Amino acid sequence: MTSFGNAPERTGRDLFGEASAEAFSDAGVDRADVESLYYGNFMGELAEHQGHQGPLMAEAAGIRAPATRYETACASSSAGVRQAVKDIRNGEADVLLVGGAERMTNLGTAGATEALAIAADDLWEVRQGMTFPGAYALMARAYFEQFGGTREDLAEIAVKNHEHALDNEQAQYNSEISVEQVLDAPMVSEPLGLYDSCPISDGAAAAVLVSDEYATDHDVDAPVAITGTGQGGDQLALHDREHLATSPAADEAAAEAYDEAGISAADVDLAEVHDCFTIAEVLAIESLGLYETGEGVDAATRGETAAGGENPVNLSGGLKAKGHPVGATGVGQIADVVKLLRGDHVNSDAVPDADVGVAHNAGGTVASAVVHVMEVRE
Repeated sequence: MTSFGNAPERTGRDLFGEASAEAFSDAGVDRADVESLYYGNFMGELAEHQGHQGPLMAEAAGIRAPATRYETACASSSAGVRQAVKDIRNGEADVLLVGGAERMTNLGTAGATEALAIAADDLWEVRQGMTFPGAYALMARAYFEQFGGTREDLAEIAVKNHEHALDNEQAQYNSEISVEQVLDAPMVSEPLGLYDSCPISDGAAAAVLVSDEYATDHDVDAPVAITGTGQGGDQLALHDREHLATSPAADEAAAEAYDEAGISAADVDLAEVHDCFTIAEVLAIESLGLYETGEGVDAATRGETAAGGENPVNLSGGLKAKGHPVGATGVGQIADVVKLLRGDHVNSDAVPDADVGVAHNAGGTVASAVVHVMEVRE
């Protein structure tokens, strides 16, 4: 990964060039062996007036191979990873480059908010003034009404994730916050305030995926494998859904990924989840089965999802503190899980015996969701 943060002067190709160079160096794989690039990006046409980004990013990565851009809102690069895993398993490829990037801060707050909003239903949501803070606020209110929970519980999630990001040099925010600061911050959309919301970010992430055969034949050090992948979907507009306080798309994605990996939620040692807003982390940990529906809202309050807790979540800082450059987020999560499992992440000491990690990436108001299971190879 690049560092996530505020870099309006950097282009998407510049960011992805850096991330892919680091990925090749980390993997010890020759660029010439890459058979395809699957690249995630959401708002390139709006932020950089640039479509057809696949070939452009292949050039930035220094490879000559077919390249395809994936767009699934905030889950764009995870969708690319899922396709790459399928291709390798099906014997269609042995070496694939996956990743994503987003340039957002050059648009400014209003411009980026408007660009992000196009992941909602334009006809029935965006034209009525809906933005994602408002959409997730509706989901939070529905959750509180159906299951309970308080703003203080959500504030504990923000505090925890900022704490996890303190020593993460790639995170956008390396600053502590308190529950009182979260509650006293300007309200964005009731009940979500400024500190309940992830930042606007620039950044890129990349990973090299290889088959078992390639790793063996080329003596590649690959201690972590993607053993399960799943994807789910839901109605795009909130008003078309049966429930607002749950995320069926993520339920489906998690169930598929667990089944493929041959594990259950009880086997998960750590998770990186899509906490674009604090309520989103609650929905995520329930969809992953780490908590029963309606029981995850106060997990951070009880200290269970913090470093050292029984279900550590977002040890990177999550989207909330690490940042959320949309097209890069999914592969960024995977990179963090891999490093945590390898033991070379800044917060690996919190999970010294971890063998199984999960990455949960959502698009829009979880109309799309992709889940990947990663395990330490025996």
